[in-house]
Parts: sequence; structure tokens; C-alpha cells
Amino acid sequence: METELSGKGVLVTGGAGGIGTAIVRAFKEEGARVAVHYRTNEDKALALAKDVGGVALRADLTAEAEVDALVPAAVKALGRLDVVVANAGHWPSADEPVWQMSLARWRQTMAENLDSVFLTCRAFLRHVATTGTGSLVIVSSTAGLFGEAGHADYAAAKGALANGFLKSLKNELGRIAPLARVNVVCPGWTEVDRNRAKLQDPAFLNRVTRTMALRKVGQPEDVARVIVTLASDRVSGHVTGEVVTIAGGMEGRVLHEG
Repeated sequence: METELSGKGVLVTGGAGGIGTAIVRAFKEEGARVAVHYRTNEDKALALAKDVGGVALRADLTAEAEVDALVPAAVKALGRLDVVVANAGHWPSADEPVWQMSLARWRQTMAENLDSVFLTCRAFLRHVATTGTGSLVIVSSTAGLFGEAGHADYAAAKGALANGFLKSLKNELGRIAPLARVNVVCPGWTEVDRNRAKLQDPAFLNRVTRTMALRKVGQPEDVARVIVTLASDRVSGHVTGEVVTIAGGMEGRVLHEG
């Protein structure tokens, strides 16, 4: 299907990560020009940008001034900016229930997963106010829909993105760009470097897929293709304020006994 994304400018935050890399490549396949944002993974970001004929841009998304400079830098490098995918985030690996969690960890997780997206969206929408058009896709998580024991901080941040933030933003967009759109995707278990080793264990795989209608974990490309679809005004031009779950039919209950 023709997406009409060819020639469009796209910024992918966290573009050098597992899902981010798939997103960047998926937009490249549609003929878009892509800016690969990174914070620490410079070598991978530069290599990916070179491979797709794009540009790598560094910014700490928790630093207001750096985010405010990121969007103009993307516009300058790409010649235009039509789509932003707010993909960057951080999952704290330590399992800490609320009664053991420090305020410092809570605030850090909020900064990396909620504040960063607010700043990214704000910077892009200031650009949208000058162009009158734009598509924004925010990457949340099934943790924000079903919760995640030991990671209430992460779940709270991702839940905010998929609920109050999204619903408010899609209505506010009409004030600056009546046809601009914003949507959220919520990936579930997705095979990336961070969890690949664990997912090779049949017992672990069986346990994590017990709440899923499809007994398999997703691939980064599964997420990327949905994001491209939502970003395309031709394909999804009448879709805004929606949450698309990419998790094999995951529910908050056990679907399979074995």
C-alpha cells in the first residue's frame, strides 16, 4: 500500500535501540528521510544513519534546552520535519515494589519516560504550529495498560502517555493544525538485545506468553510497521487519539494453562 511517506522528514528518538532501529529502517523503506536520535549509543546511531542515508542527532531528552534544540536541528538536517516518533525510554531493570522504591528512582524513571516525551512533543508541536501539519506517534507499553509488579514507576509513566496525555493532546492539536494527528502504540514482549537470552528459555517463553492469544513474542519489525501505518496520512489520516496494542492479544489474565 502506498503510504506517501516518500520524501517526508522523520525524527525517531531512541533510534539506535532495538525497536528504534527497526522503526528507522521501516521509514527508510518508505522513502522517508530519517534523523536517528541518540543519547549515548553514538557509534550505532552514526552507523545506522549512514546506512539509511539519514543523520544522527544527539540530545539528552531530560534536558529541556537540548530537546528544544533537537527539533530545529532535525528540520535543518532533513529540510523538513513531518513525523516524530517518540520512542526513547528506559526500563529500570531492578525489581522494586513501591514500599522499597526510592524517590530518586521514581523521579528518574518519570524523567526518562514521561518528562522526555513531554519535551519531545512540545518541541515538535511548536514546529507544527508553523507548518500546520504533522503526525506524532508515541511509544508507550503494555505495562501502562496492565501494570507491572516491581516497576510501578515505569508503568505509571507509560500509563500516563497512553491515557491523559494522549487524550488531551489530540484535542489540543486542533488549535494549531486541524489535520495534525497523534497516536500511541503499546508494545508487549518484544525480542530485543535486552531480553533475547531469556526468551531462548522455553519455560520462560511459556510463562510470558500465557496471557497472550498468540503464543509468541513480537519482533521489533512488528512494532515498526504499525508505527509507519499510523504515521502515514494516506493510510491513517482519519485516526487520532488512538492506542494500538502490539502484543499478540495480551490480556491482564492467564489465557493458557500450559
